[in-house]
Amino acid sequence: MKKLLLSILSVCILSAAAQARTVDVTAAYTGASHFTKADAGATVALSLNTLAGIQARYVNDDVFKDPIYSVYLPIHMDFDYLKFNFTPFYYFKNKSDDARYQDASAFGLNSRLIITMQDDEVNDLYTHAFIGASFARQKGTLTLEGADSNQYYSEAAYTLGLHKDFYRAFGFELIGTVFQYPDGITGVESFRGIMDQQDLASTQTLDIVRELPKYAVGTRLTRMWADDGSSIYLSYRFGEYHTTDSQHSFVVGNSFIVGNLVSADMAYNHVRSVHNKDKRDIFYIRLGMSF
Repeated sequence: MKKLLLSILSVCILSAAAQARTVDVTAAYTGASHFTKADAGATVALSLNTLAGIQARYVNDDVFKDPIYSVYLPIHMDFDYLKFNFTPFYYFKNKSDDARYQDASAFGLNSRLIITMQDDEVNDLYTHAFIGASFARQKGTLTLEGADSNQYYSEAAYTLGLHKDFYRAFGFELIGTVFQYPDGITGVESFRGIMDQQDLASTQTLDIVRELPKYAVGTRLTRMWADDGSSIYLSYRFGEYHTTDSQHSFVVGNSFIVGNLVSADMAYNHVRSVHNKDKRDIFYIRLGMSF
């Protein structure tokens, strides 16, 4: 809990340091039968084209005895037709209550380049392509051909996607991600680590993903009411894994403006394996405030 309090204190300090500049503050809760997750963060406009922030996360997962704490430092740079997102992250040590497993931790960097391909303000037609490259290194326990080994394990993720807006009313997105394991993946049966794979690349699910993915492909449809600041969205994702069955993910959500300064986002996610052996339902709510 001390780690979470320190992270939240950092958010408050960052907000205070911004003084008259724009500050966006968010809080989110994600809940399911097997985990609960809480996020709190703040983003500050450092200049006309640069945003920086901090985000703290708390996860209570049935798989781990103690809660999992992590912190993120997102940086966004906007140069008209090119945008860059960088998010270094760190997972604090999580002690194991099983002598077979070592204490787990992780760190990494998520990066994305967004390219504006079409910016037709007359007809309200916009197209963006995005390319992502991310890397992480985890400390955990690898099961290789039946033998457990406590070690560091590295992985990378590469993402390619396309997003298109039509008439400020409809949005369409296609995204695909492949995962690479520099330390080798042949013969790996499982890896006991605490990192959520979505810190490397969004897999369009609200679930916490700790299995080792091969790839994930997905699409998202959005109906927007730009004047009201609201939207309804549907997304689908299919993912194949090295260490578990392939999975389908379906998300439906609604984002809207509550007041002049407050926005909200609510969503429901159903995840199931290809053979229906495992089904999960996840609920999500986020509140944001700008001042």
